[in-house]
Amino acid sequence: MTQEENIAALALKLKELALARRVTVGTAESCTGGLIAGAITAVPGSSEYFLGGVVSYANAVKTKLLGVPEEILSTAGAVSGECARFMARGAAKALGADWTVSVTGVAGPDGGSAEKPIGTVWFGLYGPGGVEAHVRHFAGGRAAVRAQTAVHALSMLIEALTEAE
Repeated sequence: MTQEENIAALALKLKELALARRVTVGTAESCTGGLIAGAITAVPGSSEYFLGGVVSYANAVKTKLLGVPEEILSTAGAVSGECARFMARGAAKALGADWTVSVTGVAGPDGGSAEKPIGTVWFGLYGPGGVEAHVRHFAGGRAAVRAQTAVHALSMLIEALTEAE
């Protein structure tokens, strides 16, 4: 199965779970630039549960639309757990979604550092129980990092909705 086929299969599984649980979903994306929302909306009927997504590629958009404090961006940085949590929470508030996933990372080929090398991605997940964040490190070029990020983000939502029974 190709990465694209894997992403499509996960998006279909997310639809099935969201409809079964009668919940709404939203996204906040930086390094994926809308890839996750695009995968979700590629599935017919996604309008029944997917409310929308915010592509906050620029820090100013993270602050203005998602409520990420400028202090977080200047201290922890855009690629941080703090930022991912604020993005997920901000997307839920802006969209009115029950569940949101956020991604912020370094897809490459430039922008990496010793602390945050290329392939570093922070994920945020917001749901009825609150907000959490964790980091993953992916290998490969820009397209591979973005695809792996989408797979992981969709998998997070699926796992959360499965456990929310």
